[in-house]
Amino acid sequence: MKVKDIMTTNVTYVEPNASIVDTAKLMQQHNVGSIPVCDKGSVVGMVTDRDIVVRNIAIGKNPQQTPVSDIMTTGITSVSPDMEMSQVTKMMADSQIRRVPVVDQNNLVGIVALGDVAIDAKFDTEVAETLTGISRPSKPQ
Repeated sequence: MKVKDIMTTNVTYVEPNASIVDTAKLMQQHNVGSIPVCDKGSVVGMVTDRDIVVRNIAIGKNPQQTPVSDIMTTGITSVSPDMEMSQVTKMMADSQIRRVPVVDQNNLVGIVALGDVAIDAKFDTEVAETLTGISRPSKPQ
């Protein structure tokens, strides 16, 4: 199975200058815990609800005045729509990530999440292996 067969399309994203408050409101509206950050359609980062708490709220920054670019994770791994899901689940486990942007010709076209894979019974073993890899304890930074 290929990424394009399982990915979520019509992904909400924010631009790097979006405020953290606006980003959090989008997360609430779409019931998601992470949102890609795109500049002219290209993925330049990812922001999670945890990023908002740990990199902004907990250190006393003002989320209404702080751009999401200040707290986003950069150097994001992405996949193409034509990649095999077996490659993607291995990569997710190895990199300990739960969501991966899907990019075609440098533009965001979707996102694939561990939850998307878990829904498909054909991936039971891969989901278990991926979840085990993702759940490895990491050292605090």
